[in-house]
Amino acid sequence: MRWKYVLHIIGALVACVGLTMLWPLLWAVYYDDGSAGALALALSVSVVSGAALFFLFRNPDYSRRPMSHREGMAIVALGWFAAGLAGGLPFFFDGTFDLFVDCVFESLSGFSTTGASVLSDIEAVPRGILFWRSLTHWLGGMGIIVLSLAILPFLGVGGMQLYKAEVPGPVPDKLKPKIKDTAMTLWKVYVLFSILETMLLMIGGMDLFDSLCHTFGTMATGGFSTKNTSVAYFDSAYIDYVITIFMFIAGVNFSLHYLLLKGRPKSLIRDPEFRVFAAMMLGFTVIITIAVLMNSNYENVPDAIRYTSFQVASILTTTGFATADYELWPGLAQAILLFCMFVGGCAGSTGGGMKVMRMMLILKQSYQELFRLIHPRAISRIKMGRTVVQDDVMSGVWGFFILWLGLLTLAAFVVAASGVDVVTSFASSLACIGNIGPGIGGVGPTDNYAWLPETAKWALTFCMVLGRLEIYTVIILFVPEFWRK
Repeated sequence: MRWKYVLHIIGALVACVGLTMLWPLLWAVYYDDGSAGALALALSVSVVSGAALFFLFRNPDYSRRPMSHREGMAIVALGWFAAGLAGGLPFFFDGTFDLFVDCVFESLSGFSTTGASVLSDIEAVPRGILFWRSLTHWLGGMGIIVLSLAILPFLGVGGMQLYKAEVPGPVPDKLKPKIKDTAMTLWKVYVLFSILETMLLMIGGMDLFDSLCHTFGTMATGGFSTKNTSVAYFDSAYIDYVITIFMFIAGVNFSLHYLLLKGRPKSLIRDPEFRVFAAMMLGFTVIITIAVLMNSNYENVPDAIRYTSFQVASILTTTGFATADYELWPGLAQAILLFCMFVGGCAGSTGGGMKVMRMMLILKQSYQELFRLIHPRAISRIKMGRTVVQDDVMSGVWGFFILWLGLLTLAAFVVAASGVDVVTSFASSLACIGNIGPGIGGVGPTDNYAWLPETAKWALTFCMVLGRLEIYTVIILFVPEFWRK
């Protein structure tokens, strides 16, 4: 393990995070909201410290030896925590929070696209800080590491290790021969949809500032809003449906969006994961709509469809925006939404959770075991569409599933040990490790995480990074064999 090389790359990453603070700094100057000094100081500290690491550990020999698998994992895991610390500096210098843990919590909640917040009065926060808070979503959505691959040529050698460690899903899609080109392609698609949503939200009556912030939260499936009541503040069916559609888009594998834009729409329909994901969105919306109408939560069908479709899209894609208090809905509706929290979006999307593909593979293998009991001599292989799933992929899926459940349980115990009730402990752990944001109990859609003890906040912050980097990339750092030569 070349630790100097690891610190060299992390330094470049921290400097890049610092440079992105220039955008919210411009908003702070424009609105003259008093946050420009804090943002300028945070920018300076991040850029200077990152550049110091970069140049201090720079070595021309790095380009001659490809990045190892272990080095790639270490850069991604440690890089995210370093980015979270740098991202917390604007909150710290502005005095947004009294506790440092809250600054880091809010920052990593943004970068991990979780959307869990410790802000009690969002609208009282300066707009420059709010814009930075939302921008962390957008940067983390496609991944800071993928962004670095696209704009930092010196990471081109051995960059596939970073891409595999960063991109969510069992099998990352390599769209171009060079990983740098792949990263750039994904970002072009990401930026295109972001521009389109921003324009549509402005047509619906949002100003540019709110449109950008809510677009960042939508495309990154993060859920940070600039309003205390989230998207419900705008009370617009048009805005609700625009965000619903783009949440669905963000929950789909971005490789499919690229193929669609290249004039291959059939690839979308032929993809089995997309079909299941779309069927879940439609089916759950219909069931919950019927349930809330029978429970008299809404007086007419259009309102019921509007609010249920929004919440299903928000929870299934792990976005976390809210337009209704679903804790007032019937038990069946809440149970379905809890299941949506567990499943999450598609592999290769910006969504969190277990991912639809993993759930499909687990169900397919479970059925295969039942089939073998009936036909012990039959030879059958697990397939996704026409593609045979290799055994190493299946073992990875099962390993992830067991680790995910085990760490979820452990996190719930830690949060409960800090004095939090059992329901909230489990819900907050699931919401953070699944990168969802709002949960049930004390962290429901009308609550936040500010009241939790410091120990619980640190544990949940760690869970957010675990979920965003899909467990393995972080947990591997605690395996003794990882440190042996």
